[in-house]
Amino acid sequence: MSLSGTTTRYGSLAQAFHWLTALLVLIAFLVSEGGPPTRVYSEARAPTLLLHESLGFTVFWLLVIRLVWRLFDRIPEAPPMPAWMEVASKATHWALCALLFAVPATAMLGAWFGGHPVTFYGLGAIGPFSGTWGAPLAEIHGTLGDIILWLAGLHAAAAIFHHVILRDRVLSQMLPGLPKVR
Repeated sequence: MSLSGTTTRYGSLAQAFHWLTALLVLIAFLVSEGGPPTRVYSEARAPTLLLHESLGFTVFWLLVIRLVWRLFDRIPEAPPMPAWMEVASKATHWALCALLFAVPATAMLGAWFGGHPVTFYGLGAIGPFSGTWGAPLAEIHGTLGDIILWLAGLHAAAAIFHHVILRDRVLSQMLPGLPKVR
């Protein structure tokens, strides 16, 4: 498989970015418990918080690298589909991209302006800053985290629908090892 995409398939690097992002977001969601700052920032939860923050930081920078790569990579042409599906697909992709930026950004800003440092494996802690925006931003972060999971689930369901019902190449162009349908 080629590093770069073709007219019918994403390249191996774009596929790796896609699936790594999906895996990191899912793990970050699963290890997060949320709740009041006294629980989130408790000593007992410090290792889990470090993992969650490190995953979010990685997702943020993976998105940046992914977008830069997309400037140079060939994007497959969409298979024929009704116009409403094309619009829904583009809107979902843009929304997921915006959420991949907004979820970690609101987390970092919420922590910093809530008086908490943000920690990363290998990089130490950044912040905190003073402010009163911490709690509202943390609340937004939690809501956006829920939304990204629901939207990603819808995205996955649509890809499976394309593969099983429409029998087109929407799923096969992003899934390594899956043969092209048409």
